[in-house]
Amino acid sequence: MAVRSEISPLDPSLRPNPIHIRPMQQGDLEQVIAIDQASFSLPWPESSFRYELLENPYSLLLVAEAEAPDGRKQVVGVVVVWLIEDEVHIATLAILPEHRGAGISRELLAAVLTRSIRRGARSATLEVRANNRIAQSLYRRFGFQIVGRRPRYYLDNNEDALIMTAAGLDEKYLKWLESYGWRK
Repeated sequence: MAVRSEISPLDPSLRPNPIHIRPMQQGDLEQVIAIDQASFSLPWPESSFRYELLENPYSLLLVAEAEAPDGRKQVVGVVVVWLIEDEVHIATLAILPEHRGAGISRELLAAVLTRSIRRGARSATLEVRANNRIAQSLYRRFGFQIVGRRPRYYLDNNEDALIMTAAGLDEKYLKWLESYGWRK
């Protein structure tokens, strides 16, 4: 596995409110769909999120929740993964545009990897747009490497997808995640 770069602990001053990572609930669907639509040119239909949440025994769905200025809870990020044997496949990861750059995607990724390792995952894989350098940088920080390419994978513009994989998700990797104080 590639050497993971050092990631400094998140600076709480980057966000006005603390973020709580928790399992997605059915009541989150409307907010999750809004995040997906604001994030992707090919968003998932509601039926896909509903299936993953209610019917797919191999899915793990987490949300990042913050307190809105009016005091109510607001879902600001989502991650969906599939746990298949000893591999976790990251299906989607999205943050509300106005909350990007505050480290929420790092927390969601760390939380889902932590939970996946504890459930037996030993590797992780995903597809990312070839032009999405910000996402690729995030994944590299977690030890993902480009292992392949899917030509014209994205139907909206025929952009290639890069296949990124992190191998060796073991106790050492788990301790590395925990050493940065990622929320569980």
